[in-house]
Amino acid sequence: MSLQAIIVFLLFFAAIAYVARLVYKSIIAKKDGCGAGCNKCGVDFSKVKPE
Repeated sequence: MSLQAIIVFLLFFAAIAYVARLVYKSIIAKKDGCGAGCNKCGVDFSKVKPE
């Protein structure tokens, strides 16, 4: 097996692992925040008045 083929296989498996991680994080919801699972929102919604 050539070095080029090994590099292609490594990149392919890295891409598969990356996509699998994205899918896993989108399926498994986090318990804090808004429930989207992105964990970027640090907003305190307790002071927001509903209309």
